[in-house]
Amino acid sequence: MFLASFQNKIINIDQLQSCLAVSRMKNHKIVFTNGCFDVLHIGHLHTLCHARALGNVLIVAVNSDSSVRRLKGASRPIHTEYNRMLLLASMTCVDLVILFDEDTPYDLIKKIHPDVLVKGGDYKEDEVVGYDIAIKTVIIPYLPGHSSSTIIAKLD
Repeated sequence: MFLASFQNKIINIDQLQSCLAVSRMKNHKIVFTNGCFDVLHIGHLHTLCHARALGNVLIVAVNSDSSVRRLKGASRPIHTEYNRMLLLASMTCVDLVILFDEDTPYDLIKKIHPDVLVKGGDYKEDEVVGYDIAIKTVIIPYLPGHSSSTIIAKLD
């Protein structure tokens, strides 16, 4: 029952359009980021909190289980898409969580047309999927030593 309080942040594409309409009517700045978020860690929290500070609404798109398998291999994801979305929805800095099944969120970014597109890591702005759609692209530097790959490598 406690977890149900976070489920309302997990939306589908139809609900997204309604949420966007309300936010745009209120002149909210929409921030978007995406990822697998398979092994949630402090680096993710760092990036998401910084992303949220860039606008009024933070939308986080999560790769589906099948998308993660295509990108990371048959042994992934470690956590199911629902569990990954629920963990993200439980964060106060995250406003909405949506699933996508493609290898990249390009089509979703086209539908959202965010004011700010955020990625963590060592990307260059023009390497970020959707940089050509968003008004602004921001790269949040990784926290050293905090990555999913590092955590998973320690388990081996």
